[in-house]
Amino acid sequence: MARRIDVTGAGGVRLAAWEFGDPPKTDRFDHTGPTDPTGHAGHPDRTGHPGGSPAPAGELPGVLLLHGLMGRASHWAPTARWLAARHRAVALDQRGHGRSDKPPRGSYTRDAYVEDAEAALEQLGLGPAVLIGHAMGALTAWQLAAKRPDLVRGLIICDMRASALGGASQHTWAEWFRAWPVPFATLADVRKWFGEDDPWVERPNPARGEFYAEVMAESPDGWRPVFEPEHMLRSRETWVYDAHWEELAQVRCPTLVVRGLDGELGRAEAQEMVRVLPHGQYAEVADAGHLVHYDQPEAWRAAIEPFLDALGNG
Repeated sequence: MARRIDVTGAGGVRLAAWEFGDPPKTDRFDHTGPTDPTGHAGHPDRTGHPGGSPAPAGELPGVLLLHGLMGRASHWAPTARWLAARHRAVALDQRGHGRSDKPPRGSYTRDAYVEDAEAALEQLGLGPAVLIGHAMGALTAWQLAAKRPDLVRGLIICDMRASALGGASQHTWAEWFRAWPVPFATLADVRKWFGEDDPWVERPNPARGEFYAEVMAESPDGWRPVFEPEHMLRSRETWVYDAHWEELAQVRCPTLVVRGLDGELGRAEAQEMVRVLPHGQYAEVADAGHLVHYDQPEAWRAAIEPFLDALGNG
């Protein structure tokens, strides 16, 4: 079961946060909320406070999970449920994604994403928390850790580069979006295209197909993404032209850099990130691509568990 809590992000954007473990035993949740498209029952907070009352004293230490570009909070569900035994684990649908608002042109800046995560930590009473981010979510996490060290006591960066990717990659992504055969007739077609037929797939990857099936919603003419590709490109263009080493060097909390052996973050760059971080550590997951936590969930858990154990309960 997943419970939804509304958070008010930068510029008043409504964001959906999800607890995938049992919530604190208070009366903060109305158990008659809507159901998420993935099939999880959602229970919005109805206290009147954006995001609900702060967590009670003595509650389990907080973890905020941030998905990557095109992702959604439910991609973190297995990780969040495992973490829930010893943490209050909350995954955020970031602006333009999942069940959160999709604001118009001009609202997908780096500052907006960072301020949204900051708002989630404060309104949910999670800080000082461990931030776990994948790809774009990892960049948001380390930018927030640099900006607000008081809110972040640990950081896990999953397969995100600190180097500039350049304008050519933005053009490649735009072409890729145009190649999607939308609408898809069935979810099976979604799984097959993203897992086998997509030109970006070097070999069959069922996990990739499942990943993209989770970000589709049924419409009258078939299955389409829950996000607007234009919004994804606008989000991406706010980081691909710049390097982010300086912000990485400003992160003062313990940080684990995790890469998939076949992911987008190369070993040399990952190890340089660890060197630049004041308290950096390194881990890699074999037989995993960019979607490390989704490709190999058990190996992902094995990679991050010792780091979390060393952080303790704050």
